[in-house]
Amino acid sequence: MAQASGRHRVVVVGSGFGGLFAAKALKNADVDITLVAKTGHHLFQPLLYQVATGILSEGEIAPPTREILADQKNARVLLGEVTDIDLERKVVTSQVLGRETHTPYDSLIVAAGAGQSYFGNDHFAVHAPGMKSIDDALELRGRIFGAFELAELAESDEEVERLLTFVVVGAGPTGVEMAGQIAELARGTLRGDFRSIDSAQARVLLIETLDRVLTTFPPSLSSKAARSLESLGVTVLLERTVVDIDEEAVTIAAPDGSTERIPARNAIWAAGVEASRLASQLAEPSGAELDRAGRVTVEPDLTLPGHPEVLALGDMVRVRSRDGGVQELLGVAPVAMQQGRYAAKLVRARLSGDPIAPFRYLDKGNLATIGRARAVADLHAIRLSGFPAWTAWLVVHLFYLVGFQNRLIVFIRWFISFVTYGRGARLITSAPADEDD
Repeated sequence: MAQASGRHRVVVVGSGFGGLFAAKALKNADVDITLVAKTGHHLFQPLLYQVATGILSEGEIAPPTREILADQKNARVLLGEVTDIDLERKVVTSQVLGRETHTPYDSLIVAAGAGQSYFGNDHFAVHAPGMKSIDDALELRGRIFGAFELAELAESDEEVERLLTFVVVGAGPTGVEMAGQIAELARGTLRGDFRSIDSAQARVLLIETLDRVLTTFPPSLSSKAARSLESLGVTVLLERTVVDIDEEAVTIAAPDGSTERIPARNAIWAAGVEASRLASQLAEPSGAELDRAGRVTVEPDLTLPGHPEVLALGDMVRVRSRDGGVQELLGVAPVAMQQGRYAAKLVRARLSGDPIAPFRYLDKGNLATIGRARAVADLHAIRLSGFPAWTAWLVVHLFYLVGFQNRLIVFIRWFISFVTYGRGARLITSAPADEDD
């Protein structure tokens, strides 16, 4: 049901960084905003791996969207998964629990994000879950901590070794952070908690197709990150491609075509993303291009070709540059934040009749943490590693967390974890897989 104020109607799809920042940037604008999202929370995705490894609880990185926008009187939130966007009628259709809702718009901002990509091997997902949602993180937490519990019950050394082998696929920031945290968990937090096994004997392998970790960073920082991983006990295998995953092992191929089967009950996928299916829904009727990752190509001002009232942003888009080429922007939170603010600025400019320049991303740098007091930071003018980079990483992530309460709680959690090596969110919320699964 549409709001009946007669004002310009802005529908925002998605409650991630792009959608939320667009909605907040329209506060006090003479518009009615409807934010439609399939979850009721705003997920701070960069910290999902800390939920998966027991440092943080899920609520600490996922505040309710309604609570965030409660004081913004021109905004309302609708729970529902968008199933159709009618560009001709200017209507967004969403569904939740069998109820269908039709929301008309004058301006539409689509920030639906991206999901995990298995590069055509979707069957890998059964044995190697990704990490794109709270549910994913909780499943991984159950698998990781459950593996140690099952190893304590194991009756043979071979079974223990298989259960305590963790294979992380993909050496981007997510994979590096996950591998480092599992290694610290095994060699620090859990050491001494078990009687039949030594948790420090766990193997953590990081598999990467390319020739170095963190390929979006300068080679010098990639090398430092690799050395930090190795100092934590992580085995980094470069130029290896995963060709098969089952419940007992991960099979990898080397450049010379030889294969190796690694006995492992625990695989984590951090190797790629594919755009939301809404990208193709926008591309088909508009004639916009789609790339191999399913991202729709938008104009320099983030609008859909032939539909200036529709903006798309974040992980689901590529942005055409003014010279006709395509800007290759990373799928990171700062990009979505800046695009969200720009989308709101464009809506305001059109309502006032003012011109606006094309979107331009201000790249402030790149950060990745590897473990306790271990990180790398590429700030362009300066490159940091070790404790200084780790401190920068902490400050930046606290700054971008939404809500004072969440910032305070996360800071306290981090401080306690740093001082005690403990983790306060080790609850296993689902049963670990057994031999019959």
